[in-house]
Amino acid sequence: MKKVTEIVAELAAPVVEEFGCRLWDTEYVREAGQWYLRLYLDKDGGVDILDCENVSRKVSDLLDAADPIEGSYIFEVSSAGAERQLKRPGDFEEFMGSPVLLKTYQNRDGRKEFAGVLKGYEDGAVVLEMGTKELRFEKNEVAMVRLRVVF
Repeated sequence: MKKVTEIVAELAAPVVEEFGCRLWDTEYVREAGQWYLRLYLDKDGGVDILDCENVSRKVSDLLDAADPIEGSYIFEVSSAGAERQLKRPGDFEEFMGSPVLLKTYQNRDGRKEFAGVLKGYEDGAVVLEMGTKELRFEKNEVAMVRLRVVF
């Protein structure tokens, strides 16, 4: 049986592409007692409010027709953002050499956040260059990796 996010991604992808964007991520989460369905878009040159509005309107109609989700939820469409989360192997490949923030589940060297440059990714393990040293984080240590904007 497919997950809600997979069903929604399949419904939304053609619409997102029709408006010149790509679907970065789909999320279905419970926050403060309410369910949220979120689509995150990406596009060369950046996603603007009209992209979000156009995709939202058309995908909302498709969701109403297909009705893949039981119960009520809040539907949101937004840009993936400059500090987007990296989840899939392709995300890591695309942003190799970029500044990232990695968060771990457990303390390592007395902390849970590590800022560095993405230097490697293999089967969920992440390698960061931090100054003159490289640190490897195994898949089971990594809670989240996101791009980091450096000014």
